[in-house]
Amino acid sequence: MYVEINPDNIDKRLVQQAVDILKKGGVIIFPTDTVYSMGCDLFNKKGLNELANLKGLKLNKANFSIICHDLSNLSDYVKQIDRPIFKLLKQSLPGPFTFILTANNIVPKLFDSNKKEIGIRIPDNKILLAIVELLGNPIATTSLHNDEDGIQDYFADPYAIYERYDDTIAMIIDGGNGRLEASTVIDCTSGAPEIVRQGIGTIEL
Repeated sequence: MYVEINPDNIDKRLVQQAVDILKKGGVIIFPTDTVYSMGCDLFNKKGLNELANLKGLKLNKANFSIICHDLSNLSDYVKQIDRPIFKLLKQSLPGPFTFILTANNIVPKLFDSNKKEIGIRIPDNKILLAIVELLGNPIATTSLHNDEDGIQDYFADPYAIYERYDDTIAMIIDGGNGRLEASTVIDCTSGAPEIVRQGIGTIEL
């Protein structure tokens, strides 16, 4: 299913449709403030397994991040973070960053793994944040591209994404052209934050 959502006039009916698909274990493709990504309901095991399968992985080998609506429920998924790190998150989000934080005990159970870290994203994208807010919990997410392949031009064109993924994805949301650069990844698990991938986001540490 291919739907267009105007970020300046969001159709709540289509947002509800996306949430219904997520709750049933479906995977959707959506715009972010960087590249288009795909994701599922973090608390739906069927969806998590499907998302891993689309990447050619077993769930316990997948390295998904989670997209939150805001920082208010962060402690549900990560261990206590230092005040300077929290201040950095607050200053930078929503924005084109992925912060790697130390996961708490719930995360390994969700992913059937011994995952000790989790990437946290709050993209500056009204469509996506409306979906996550209505869903009521984070979305598990991964990029469309594989890191070793690089980002191809079609990853920015929603209709080209639709032509490629229509047979395998429950809903593809066209929210306008995406970017061809991924988020900046900052590892905050060892005290001092460290940029491990420079992407579209610029930050002073």
